[in-house]
Amino acid sequence: MSQMNLVNRKKRWSFGLACVCLLTSGFCAGQSGTQTPQEKREALWQKLENSIAEVDRNLDGAMGVAILDLTDGHKYLLHANDVFAQASSIKICVLAELYRQAQQGKLKLTDVYTVNASDLVQDSDIMGGLTPGVTKITLRDLATMMVAVSDNSATNVLIDRIGMENVNTMLDSLGLTHTRLRRKMMDLKAAAEGRENVSTPAEMMVLLESLYRGKVLNKEMTDDFFKVLATHKDSWIPRDLPDDLRIADKPGALEGVRNDSGVIFVEKRPYVLCVMTTYLRRERDGEDAISKVSLVAWRMFDRIARASEYGRVISPGNSSK
Repeated sequence: MSQMNLVNRKKRWSFGLACVCLLTSGFCAGQSGTQTPQEKREALWQKLENSIAEVDRNLDGAMGVAILDLTDGHKYLLHANDVFAQASSIKICVLAELYRQAQQGKLKLTDVYTVNASDLVQDSDIMGGLTPGVTKITLRDLATMMVAVSDNSATNVLIDRIGMENVNTMLDSLGLTHTRLRRKMMDLKAAAEGRENVSTPAEMMVLLESLYRGKVLNKEMTDDFFKVLATHKDSWIPRDLPDDLRIADKPGALEGVRNDSGVIFVEKRPYVLCVMTTYLRRERDGEDAISKVSLVAWRMFDRIARASEYGRVISPGNSSK
């Protein structure tokens, strides 16, 4: 073989080897860039995070968010350990302690209360319209009024019945040291002295998860607790969501403050959502922010719930291939 042919053969061999390496490298790079189903869902969570961050940037105020996937435990937290005034959202804690004491036999949800004029406070549209000394209602009726129309007189009667310190002891047992019931409703003197009812998005999330998983109440009490909490009400988490979606939440409103915390029972993918806003220049902006966060969260959970691990959704009546 001539020297020239040998050189040409070596060049062809080197070129071929380079092509094989290049193709192999490209194949491996393609393989390493392939997303698993779990990684695809992680991408959805990242998009959710970006959407919520945009809501936070555009809000003229401060916001905290906690979201928990009750199926796999995935969480999203934004300023979730910051303490916020709770307004009427603290009534979730009152409701939980009421049911806990009923389970322990300290009271019955059917125990009857006779309306007393001395128990009435402002902004109690239902209790204020009842006849003192005559109207009799059960503790569960009071709880429904507390949740559905946020009746403050009903709430105060329940706080007197179960004991404020017992509510806080229950919270302590769950490790919720920043969640506190410090005053009754409409106690402006206590509020002015700094005795505000407070919590954090993360702690309210833990409370609702603990209730959902039966760590606080037995199954019968848990089911009825969420039935009462899901009573239809005017709130911001459900505002832009489907009307037939079951949502157990309790909003709260004070000057400069808007909150809403609850469990959204998406079929096959329930989740906890807690959104708290404060230092609001306009309270309406806080309400809109809660609804925007709620909508983007629901869209993600609903999509995951209806899809296969590959993201394929088969809607009823869909015959496409």
